[in-house]
Amino acid sequence: MAKKNAKKSKNPPATIARNKRANFDYKFEEKFEAGLSLMGWEVKSIRVGKVNLSESYVFLRDGEAYLFGCTITPLNTASTHVVCDPMRDRKLLLNRRELDKLQGLVERQGYSIVPISMYWRKNAWVKLEIGLGKGKKEHDKRDDTKEREWKIEKSRTMKHAAR
Repeated sequence: MAKKNAKKSKNPPATIARNKRANFDYKFEEKFEAGLSLMGWEVKSIRVGKVNLSESYVFLRDGEAYLFGCTITPLNTASTHVVCDPMRDRKLLLNRRELDKLQGLVERQGYSIVPISMYWRKNAWVKLEIGLGKGKKEHDKRDDTKEREWKIEKSRTMKHAAR
């Protein structure tokens, strides 16, 4: 039985959404934390967890970074006087130095910018972790899978050997 005075955590978990395919499809060399410019209905939907990062990517236009393809499904109880576009481009808030670095690497060296996860910072701001990396080839993906399976098998063997 639970106590009546037991404190329940009113804070939602820190991670809102993850792009699970990102680590499988890309080899990241550097990661950045970016803020998001959101509307009120988007924040409400994010608090409920109606976010999908799987098909999204970041592109640079006019010296600014934008998140494209991220789906934030509007709530049924959202305001009726605001037109909710779940697939709109959302501006990323980065420092000028970070934007210049990303711009240079993407244009000159063929890097891609991919969102990795969305999370709460201090339970007030929505942050997006983006990764700067290159796409993996098919043989790289197979090597990663073999390495992961070998680690699992090795840990099982060590566990049984300790008995």
